[in-house]
Amino acid sequence: MFAAPPIIKPEVFVQIPKSIWKTGSHMSILEGPSFDREGNLYVVNVSYGQVFRISPGGDISLIAEYDGEPNGLKIHKDGRIFIADHVHGLMQLDPATGKVSVVLGKAMHEPFKGLNDLVFNSVGDLYFTDQGESDLRKPNGRVWVRRADGKVQLVLDNVPSPNGLVITPDDRFMYLAVTRANAIWRVPMRRDGTLGRVGTWIQMSGGAGPDGMALDESGGIAVAHAGMGSAWVFSDLGRPVAEIQAPKGRLTTNVAYGGADRRTLYITEADTHTVLMARLPTAGQPMYSHA
Repeated sequence: MFAAPPIIKPEVFVQIPKSIWKTGSHMSILEGPSFDREGNLYVVNVSYGQVFRISPGGDISLIAEYDGEPNGLKIHKDGRIFIADHVHGLMQLDPATGKVSVVLGKAMHEPFKGLNDLVFNSVGDLYFTDQGESDLRKPNGRVWVRRADGKVQLVLDNVPSPNGLVITPDDRFMYLAVTRANAIWRVPMRRDGTLGRVGTWIQMSGGAGPDGMALDESGGIAVAHAGMGSAWVFSDLGRPVAEIQAPKGRLTTNVAYGGADRRTLYITEADTHTVLMARLPTAGQPMYSHA
């Protein structure tokens, strides 16, 4: 549909050392990149409950290890760290002590299917995807919101594998990575909490499908394409403007804008448990933690 965009070759920022990266009978997956106000990057080892903090200079610390499966990670403006855990639900991490506690283990009197990713809107409502094992045969994935006042609501259901999600700064639209459909959905959100007509915004191909995403200041979106070894950058109209190809590995899982000017895109690549970085012409939207 579109001509191939320019290819960007990223650099390696860090590789998590084998001495602290836990492996075993399950595949170890690097995920959840998110920055705090001091410029530290947090990432997780999904399969083995590890949370790492990476300083701006690339020093890596294991700050938590617990019996769970952390995936998405986002930081509140007050410093609280929230984790979407596939086993336990919505969690909170104290970075000073490494203690991880359950914030929300179920909703509407039933357990979650398996949380995946999360994002704050402009007023501190926390949206999160409940992916479980949903796919095209069993499109029962969901999106929830925990309002700033603690109220929990179901936002969207019947989704074949909801994964990464971003919300525009004016809170009018959610963009949702629907991995097993290999698509990104556009979800209009009204002020009364109801939704407009949901549709496919970008139809992708190849790989396993879109995973984590991040918005930039022009309204464009960076998308980690798991299984393809690339992160794609799309304009606000959904046109591809760049492909960032990992030098090794195909499991590009998530993305986050960082650096002093927010023009560096950081990409987690799970096959090599490496964080990549690429300079881009447009700055990313500030995270809620920096608002």
